[in-house]
Amino acid sequence: MSKVGKVPVKIPDDVKVVVGPVTIAVEGKYGRLVQTYRPDVVEITVADGIASVERRHEGKQYRAFHGLYRSLLANMVYGVSQRWEKALLIKGLGYRARLQGRTLILDLGYSKPVEYELPEHVEAELPNPGEIILRGANKQQVGQVAAEIRALRKPEPYKGKGIRYKDEQVLHKAGKLGGQGAGLGE
Repeated sequence: MSKVGKVPVKIPDDVKVVVGPVTIAVEGKYGRLVQTYRPDVVEITVADGIASVERRHEGKQYRAFHGLYRSLLANMVYGVSQRWEKALLIKGLGYRARLQGRTLILDLGYSKPVEYELPEHVEAELPNPGEIILRGANKQQVGQVAAEIRALRKPEPYKGKGIRYKDEQVLHKAGKLGGQGAGLGE
């Protein structure tokens, strides 16, 4: 039995889960998410506020899909009831972010500010110019947007300048030691 797959998913009162022939639809106060699944591999049932995923046969592929669909269902339920959140920090002299409507404008040391258009179901909040908090119901979409924003200026290893995740540790390199001409046999 899959350790992840056998754990039932508790559904809050304000969340509605509908299982179709090949799709799962989850609706809550933060939106509606739809996910396809393979009914030949797993069976998804919803009863008394609990959703459970059962696999139809034994085998490596069935065990893998069992855990996958249970995780996807749990992520959808959490997303529509509480929203996923990802925080980014901007480090560097003059590096900052500001929001104009749905466009995130980032000053990252380039000759022009970088403009990033936020997708429809992802919201951004800037508590200060050096921090971006992204929120949305779809975990994959929030993570993808955070990765795209981070890729605009990855943290560099010498001074640590750039965009990083809030919980990310950037390993610093020593750089050049001794100044000009060091180590040339003088």
